[in-house]
Amino acid sequence: MLSIFRRLMKSEQGATAIEYTLIASLIAVAAIAAMQTVGGKVKDVLTNVAGSMT
Repeated sequence: MLSIFRRLMKSEQGATAIEYTLIASLIAVAAIAAMQTVGGKVKDVLTNVAGSMT
């Protein structure tokens, strides 16, 4: 396992793959945070609508 990691670190393709993985991870974290915020707001709106209907 360690030899594979060393080989990836020496090659340009390995460095590029690691960079793309880091970028994808950051995008995923940002998307999750945004979805949680939007989800909370949607829940509040639906709760208000349900309260108005009763």
